[in-house]
Formats: sequence, structure tokens, C-alpha cells
Amino acid sequence: MAKHGADELSCRSGSLDGEGRASEDRSLLRQRLAVQELIDTEVSYLHMLHLCASDIRSRLQQLPQGDLDVLFSNIDDIIKVNSRFLHDLQETASKKEEQVQLVGNLFLEFQEELEQVYKVYCASYDQALLLVDTYRKEPELQRHIQGIIEAVVPQAGSSGLSFLLVIPLQRITRYPLLLQKILENTVPDASAYPVLQRAVSALQDVNTNINEYKMRKEVASKYTKVEQLTLRERLARINTHTLSKKTTRLSQLLKQEAGLIPRTEDKEFDDLEERFQWVSLCVTELKNNVAAYLDNLQTFLCFRPHEYSLDIPEGPAVQYCNLARDLQLEAFLTFKQRLEGLVWQPLCSLAKALLGPQNLIKKRLDKLLDFERLEEKLLEVGSVTYQEEAARHTYQALNSLLVAELPQFNQLVVQWLGQILRTFVTLQRDLAKQVLQRAEGSMAQLPHHHVPEPAFRKLVEDALGRTSNQLCSFQETFEKVLPPPTTQPLLPGSERQAQALLSRYGPGKLYQVTSNISGTGTLDLTLPRGQIVALLQNKDTKGNSSRWLVDTGGHRGYVPAGKLQLYHVVPSAEELRRQVGLNKDPRCLTPEPSPAPAPSIPTVNQVIAVYPFVARSSHEVSLQAGQPVTILEAQDKKGNPEWSLVEVNGQRGYVPSGFLARAQSPVLWGWSLPS
Repeated sequence: MAKHGADELSCRSGSLDGEGRASEDRSLLRQRLAVQELIDTEVSYLHMLHLCASDIRSRLQQLPQGDLDVLFSNIDDIIKVNSRFLHDLQETASKKEEQVQLVGNLFLEFQEELEQVYKVYCASYDQALLLVDTYRKEPELQRHIQGIIEAVVPQAGSSGLSFLLVIPLQRITRYPLLLQKILENTVPDASAYPVLQRAVSALQDVNTNINEYKMRKEVASKYTKVEQLTLRERLARINTHTLSKKTTRLSQLLKQEAGLIPRTEDKEFDDLEERFQWVSLCVTELKNNVAAYLDNLQTFLCFRPHEYSLDIPEGPAVQYCNLARDLQLEAFLTFKQRLEGLVWQPLCSLAKALLGPQNLIKKRLDKLLDFERLEEKLLEVGSVTYQEEAARHTYQALNSLLVAELPQFNQLVVQWLGQILRTFVTLQRDLAKQVLQRAEGSMAQLPHHHVPEPAFRKLVEDALGRTSNQLCSFQETFEKVLPPPTTQPLLPGSERQAQALLSRYGPGKLYQVTSNISGTGTLDLTLPRGQIVALLQNKDTKGNSSRWLVDTGGHRGYVPAGKLQLYHVVPSAEELRRQVGLNKDPRCLTPEPSPAPAPSIPTVNQVIAVYPFVARSSHEVSLQAGQPVTILEAQDKKGNPEWSLVEVNGQRGYVPSGFLARAQSPVLWGWSLPS
């Protein structure tokens, strides 16, 4: 009987061992099936990506390129990473015993790459869906898109683009589930078990990081928009809530500046921001310099000396004109077009790309002030509201995004800037080379082509020096013989008034009205052309320098400064006679009335005009300095010797007698150029 019991126990033990082995076999089978499912679904997934990237995208070329970039995002990068991943995954099939552990290690190896490519795609997914919604509002376009997708991927059905766009999101979220399924069918004491555990945790972290990155990008997209708002639109957005927030932030900032509360220090971000501001300054300065360069280039192109007629039939001047015309119409024009396309436009795009980060940095400061205030409240009270918690998370998201992406952004901007500078230098070099090639034939025909460059420079300097000396000589001659400034004659009967102003204020304060003035204000004066006034103040009571306070000798008031010119004392007839050899009294300002008409003008009938005179009515006649004049009557109809009736070029009229003098030579103001 004891023997029978022992046999029964041995039989049960064998049965349990058999069930354990059968259970292990089933687990191993499910494990292999899970691994095979991973490989098979990866093959199908990669095939679908290729269809999207090649067939479908190539057939949607009627959509704008910007839309295609948003819809398919970085799908090419995903294909590259997943192609290598699938290749390594398929190679594990040859090592059955180590396959599970190799699969786990493979996921750990590709963890960082998968996160980098999929977070970019996931961040732009919502924007792609917005585009899909806009296409649905255009029935004809929607039918065209749907027809293309159904022809390539029939299983997409009515979902169309939405079915394809969500596939990468589904795949990255499915990796942890597939690994978990493999892990569940792996015995805990197997060597692959801890590797699979780390792989599952790593892929879960990848999905968590992608979600956080997507949230940060959503926050950033909210604040990177640059809105061009008018003052009225900005005022319309002000309400009690915004005023309260701005007041609180200002109070927080003032407390920090006063040292009442500590300021949050973030050296990592501060260093990144400093470099970003430096890069932004470089871009701005270069943009301003290139803009000035283009303006100067345009001015240079507008100057076309070769189009002027030089009256030189042949020789170096004609050769220069031909060369200048060739360079103007081809070389320089092509250079300007290339400069605008290869330097200016990329530079403008680069400056525009800086606006988003600049707004984020400004917004971060606002959110930092909110965050610091909420941290104080959290320490004092121990809790915050839901909205305040959201504000804390907003700052954390902005700060994390800037710290993570500013280094790459700064690096890309520097590279972009360097490429623009290299392009600019290359364009300059090509222009110089092209100009030299075009000028080579013409330079050989120029008279000094054989002269070495230093000697040619000396030759040019000497020629310029001689020309400069000649111009200086011309200038000195002009200054010696230049007639006095043109001055309108005094109004009849105003000489005594002008003499009184001169004696009271001096010659430096006297001005003459150049055109009739009609006063419009209570303090404005109405004055005729030729009136002499004395300047009292060169601005009005409001500091406006365009209205001057003057004295007419009887009234004071304001007149436009633009209608006044400094009055030059007109010599009397006696002074003019003294200049031509007569001895007369030079003290009077203008010709004084005299009962004897003889001293007012020369006794001869043929005289010359000493000063130019502009006729103001049909009774007067205009004069030019040095013009011969015939005196018909040495006084006007009232017997006033200050005005004379003359004949000039067949025209008769009155002119001021003080503007006439006896001719000592054929041309009183004649001069000749130095030989």
C-alpha cells in the first residue's frame, strides 16, 4: 500500500512538471508571435509611409508647397529612422534564442532618434488637421484629394487625409503596448526580462516627452504670433482683467528692482538670451547696411554719364562711353538682381524669423513675474487656484521650450548669417571679375594703359591737384567781381522810415519783404512786397521759428520767416558816383529827396544798370546788372528824382535812379577766366 502511495505521488509530480513545461511553451509561442507581430506591423507601417511620401504627395502638387510641408511635415526623416530600425529588427530573426533581448536593446538604442523625429511630426499634427478642414469646405478640391487617396490607399475610405496623417501618431503610441505584450510572455528570471522592462519604460518616456513638447509648442504658437494692431485696437483690448495683470506684474518688478523681494536667477537662460540678442543685433545691423548698399547702388545706376553728348567724335571718351554703357546695362544690373535675390531676401526672411523668439522671450518675462508671485503665495497659503496653476505651467512650458530650442536656433541663425555674408562676398568678387574681363579690351586702347598702377595713381592725383587749383582760382576771381546780392528797391516814400529803423536797430536787424504778406491772425501783419522791417525776435511765443516778430516803424506783429530776406543797404547815387570817380556824400541809406534833380543821376543820357531790378508793375521795366540803359526823363511825373523813365531793349518804364551809373568801361562788371 505504501508503494502504491509513492507511485501516485510520483505520477502527480510528473503531471505538474508537464503542465509547467506546456505553460512555458505557450508563453514562448505567444512571445514569438508578439515579436513577429512587431516586425510585420512595422513592415506594413513603413510601406504606408512610403505611399504617403511618394505617391500621394507627388499627386497633390496642386496644393501650395507650404500646405504640403505642413501636411507631411518631417515624414522623410521618419522614413529614414524607421527604415534602419526595421532593418535591424529583421536581423534579430536569425538569432532565435537572443531575439527578445536584442529587440529590447534595439528600442533602447533608437529611443532618442524616435523621440526627435516623432515630436516634430506630432507638434504639427493639429495644424495639418486645420488644413484638412479647410479643404473640406471646397467640394471640388475635396473630391480631387479623396480620389487620389482612394486610388492609392483604398482602405482609407471616407476619412481620406485624416486616415493617413494619424498613422505616425498611432505607431509611436503603439510601441510601448507591443513591448509590454512581449514582456508579459517573458519569464521574470530570463535575461531579456530587465532589458524589456527598460525598453517599455523608455518608450513610455518617449510618448510622455512628445506630449510635453506638443503642449509647449501650442503655448509657444499662441505667443509667437506678431499682430500689427492699431492704437484703437490695442485700446479696445484693455479691460479690468488685463489692467489688473499688468499692474500686478509692474508691482512685482518694482519690488525686485528695489531689492524688497529676490529675483529668480536662471544663468542658463540668461546666457542663451544674451547670445540671442547679440545674434539679433548682428542681423539687424547687416540688414540696415545691405539696405543702404542697395540704395547707393540704385543711385549709382541712375547716374549715366555715357548718355550725355560730349561732342567728342572718337578717342578715349567714346571708348569709355561704350564700356560704361555695357557695364550699366548688363554687369551692374545683373549684380543688383542677384544681390536682391541671394542676399536681401534671405536676410529679410531671417529677420522675420527672429520675431517669434523675441516675442516668446518678452512673454517669458511676464510669465516669470506671475510665476514668482504664485510661488510666494504657494509658500504662504499652501495652495493656488486652477487658473493660477495653469499660469505656473505656462511659464514652465515657455522656459523649458526656450532653454531646449534657443541653442539650436542661435546656431542655425549664425550659420544662415554666415552663408549670407559668404554669398555677398562671392557676388562682389564675381562682379569685380566680370568688370575686369569686360574692360580688358577697352583698357588696352586707353592712353595710359601701359603705365604701372602706382605711377597711374600719381598721374591721377597730379591731374586732380591741377584741376583743384584752377577751380580755386576761378572761385577767387568770382568772389572779386561778383555783384552784390539782388535787393528789391524801397517803396516810394519809405526811405525815411527805413533810415529810422536803420538808426534804431542797425543794419544787421533789417529785413525786406520778398512777397506780399496778408495777415490772418490778430497779431499778424499785412505788408507789401519791398517793405523794410526790423527783426525783434526770431520765433513766436510758442517757440515756432517760422513766425518772426518784427517792427515796421509804426506797428509790431508776426510775419512768415520764409518771406523775409536780410536787407543789404542800397548805395545812394552819390556813393555810386564816388565809386566811378565822383566825390559825393556817402552817408545816406537811399537817395534822399532833393529840390535839385541834377545829383540824382548822371547828366548824360546813356548809362548802365549797376544792380538788377525786377519790374513789379506795367509802369516799370526790369534791369540786369551791366545792361546799357537810355534815360528819357530823370524824374517821374510828380518830379521825384528817385525814379527815372528809361528805355531798355526797346521797352520803356520807370526804374530806381540809384540803380543807374555812368559807364567807365564797356562792361562795368566784366571779368575773364584765367588762361
